[in-house]
Amino acid sequence: MRSSLYFKLALQSIRNNRKFYLPYILALLGDVAAIYIMYALVNDPGVSDMTPGRGNGYKYVEMFMTIGMFIAFMFSAIFVLYINGFLMKQRKKELGLYNILGMGKQHIAVVLVIETLLIGVLGIGGGIVTGITLHKLVSLVLHKLMGMPVPFGFYICWNGMAQTAVLFAVLLAVTLLLNLNKVRVSKPIELLRGGNVGEREPKTKWFMTLLGIVTLGWGYYIAVTTRTGMDAMVWYFVAVALVIVGTYCLFTAVSIFVLKALRKNKKFYYQTGHFIGVSGMLYRMKQNAVGLANICILCTMVMVMLSGTLSLYLGTADVIRERYPGDINVEVRYFPQPVEGEEDWSPFDPDAMLAGITGFIEKQGAAVENVRTSYDLSFGAGMISDGVYTTDRFNAAAREIVLITCITESNYTAATGETLGLGPDEAAVYNVKGSELTIRWTVPDEGTELGESNFRIVKTLKENPQFNPDITRLVTVVVSDEAVINGLWARQAEAYVDDWSSMNWYAYLDVDATEEELAALEKVQQGYYEAELYEEVYADTGSWMYCRWETRGDGAEDAYGLAGGFLFLGIFLGFILLMATVLIIYYKQISEGYEDKERFEIMQKVGLSRGEVKRSIHSQILMVFFLPIVVASIHIVFDFNMVEKLLTMFYIHNTALTALCTLGTVLVFFAAYGIVYLLTARTYYKIVER
Repeated sequence: MRSSLYFKLALQSIRNNRKFYLPYILALLGDVAAIYIMYALVNDPGVSDMTPGRGNGYKYVEMFMTIGMFIAFMFSAIFVLYINGFLMKQRKKELGLYNILGMGKQHIAVVLVIETLLIGVLGIGGGIVTGITLHKLVSLVLHKLMGMPVPFGFYICWNGMAQTAVLFAVLLAVTLLLNLNKVRVSKPIELLRGGNVGEREPKTKWFMTLLGIVTLGWGYYIAVTTRTGMDAMVWYFVAVALVIVGTYCLFTAVSIFVLKALRKNKKFYYQTGHFIGVSGMLYRMKQNAVGLANICILCTMVMVMLSGTLSLYLGTADVIRERYPGDINVEVRYFPQPVEGEEDWSPFDPDAMLAGITGFIEKQGAAVENVRTSYDLSFGAGMISDGVYTTDRFNAAAREIVLITCITESNYTAATGETLGLGPDEAAVYNVKGSELTIRWTVPDEGTELGESNFRIVKTLKENPQFNPDITRLVTVVVSDEAVINGLWARQAEAYVDDWSSMNWYAYLDVDATEEELAALEKVQQGYYEAELYEEVYADTGSWMYCRWETRGDGAEDAYGLAGGFLFLGIFLGFILLMATVLIIYYKQISEGYEDKERFEIMQKVGLSRGEVKRSIHSQILMVFFLPIVVASIHIVFDFNMVEKLLTMFYIHNTALTALCTLGTVLVFFAAYGIVYLLTARTYYKIVER
């Protein structure tokens, strides 16, 4: 009988507070479904049975979904705890009334346990059912984005179902323990008055204000001054941490300073809408600040993830076109002089190599229609100043590590169509300032000077003619001919002793064959190489250390697999974070609506008209609501440079595309944010005007 009463009380409590509990249960259901779907995608046996040649496909799925599960559950835990805290605050009066009417705290605890069980059944159970239902649809989207075939059959991941249920059951158990502890330490009168306890006027926190300005400025400085993809990878999370700290300080301390400054401005402050809005925000800024900062950070994360992954996906077509100029692309690395221990060394013969490759392709029944070759030399150096470099790259005088790539004018002309007319001591350069280029040949760690090479800079290139990931700062040098490059190779080999850089030779061949025929041809070539039966192809080509064949089709599949996985993860996690943002805004509006209701009733009783009440409400909501997204947009502007540098790690160098994707994402997010504003504002108005 008693247990039946407790169950009815718990069920009625959820029903009476459905405007609070329904979004909470739906959010829990969505999070559970998302985690289960990721589990199922990783463990689906159909995913691992990719078509031949797509060995990386399953690895990409596994990698992206594993990362997604961790991030999704981490944020799910944060927001479930956040929403639970709000729900308990709204229910303090109800629980206090139970206590006053004779229910002991142990009886209230039983009600809370039953409520948690009901929420768990609806949220976790409903989430797993939803996840099973949507798994195939999400799998279809993922595999289409990654350019992979969709696995057949309907799959239920029992292991994923159990692990997801356990994870969220533990999370709900934690929320239950927190709620029970609040009831245990609270007195009935405190519970009854809990919802009416106001905030004292916060003091201006000068230390936190200064900390916010310093951390935010420092984070912005790192983002703006980052010059390479490797720097961005190293410093990105440092910058993010600084901006997060700065954002919290901005809303908790700097905002108070600004509001007090507005209050001192009598022309602004003594207007009905401004007076109510500013005073309301000021007296409750302690609780507002954390919520506003959370919304701001979530908005920033959603926009950064979506714009970055969208730029990567849309830029992949350019990457494929530049990285794989031919249907078949061959790279050979070789040394122009004997390597220690190699007794039968002979000079590498690029003409013989090209003839062997062409003959092999034609023997397989395909016709070679067009051929282009090039070669370059790349080696690391330390930048002493812009235009002056040393091979002693770790010397204290070196300000930065750079990668110097040297190509001939003929290769540059073939790639760009531009003729430079360079002399032996002249160069065209990318990423170098000044009128001269100097390379000092110094033995690393010893400091022995072996001379230097000097070039007069006749042209500064705006774009890099070499297609490389921007891992470190890139310096490209275009010289007159092969003799100059060979001389540079000999000098760097002398300086680096046993740590020489190789010469790199490339052949790009357009072939009259289908994608399937090219794949079969590449497989045959790999068999020749792996079985060491390659005399037929590589006879009389000289000595070389490395030879790799890549078809454009394989490169495109791999590139789109990576980019599509990132885009899917960005959309998936972006949806979860957006849902969390909407819920925080919704609960914030409801919370403030109940807090403002009595205040506006008093205002109307002392002479404030209904129209003035509505205008003041509108002013306050606008000030509170749009401040986070405005600050988030400022974060995006400063973060753009760092995101752009990170994208160069994936060979994306299209600044215009990245800018358009970022702008489009921000505009779409503003529109979605505006819709959320209209919906939540209506809820706020209904509560206040009731």
